[in-house]
Amino acid sequence: MKSFSEKVYELCKRVPKGKVVTYKDIALFLGINGYRAVGQVLRCNPYAPKVPCHRVIRSDGNVGGFKGEIRGKLVQEKIKMLSKEGITIEKGKVDLAKYKFQFN
Repeated sequence: MKSFSEKVYELCKRVPKGKVVTYKDIALFLGINGYRAVGQVLRCNPYAPKVPCHRVIRSDGNVGGFKGEIRGKLVQEKIKMLSKEGITIEKGKVDLAKYKFQFN
């Protein structure tokens, strides 16, 4: 049986370049309400960049944290990575209507 972390990493790997999902999307797909638990797993992601945790953002479109930080240089790194994949970020937010990936 797979651990919670393994399930989160597997879902994260399904998000293609140029798309994002939310912590909430992952949690709900796994049948839980633990959005923060998803964030805790991803902040300790030992498989980056193979598991592209930078493609997971907050449900309000805010890019959220990165590598355990919620502001500063690391979050700027996340923004840069998303931008390189063609995602436009305005005022720290991603247009979810345009860039959101749906799990099937």
